Amino acid sequence: MGERVEQEEIFSQVLRAGRRTYFFDVRATKAEDYYLTVTESKKFTHDDGSFHYQKHKIYLYKEDFSDFREMLTKATDYILNEKGSEVISERHQKDYKKEDEVTQEEKTTESFTDVSFDDI
Repeated sequence: MGERVEQEEIFSQVLRAGRRTYFFDVRATKAEDYYLTVTESKKFTHDDGSFHYQKHKIYLYKEDFSDFREMLTKATDYILNEKGSEVISERHQKDYKKEDEVTQEEKTTESFTDVSFDDI
């Protein structure tokens, strides 16, 4: 009881993004109206080489499309305006270090001021 039965996909798109895959599926309600499911599937590999997928799903209904699109646009525009489109993360840049991971030597080197001894 209360069990949700997945409806057959009417339209589907897949976005592969590294270990994550996003599925955008149009499905039909019992009344034959359409709604959207967005599923994030992430692959996790165990030490023994086996793996499993963790999935998260949202359901989006037509009456929420306009507000959802507006909020998504505002949030993505904010990120791009604040941080630009360049991706800076450990996953994408192997030499990226968080502030608290910077060694004392690197801090000293970064704060070193070039002084010309000819001025003395």
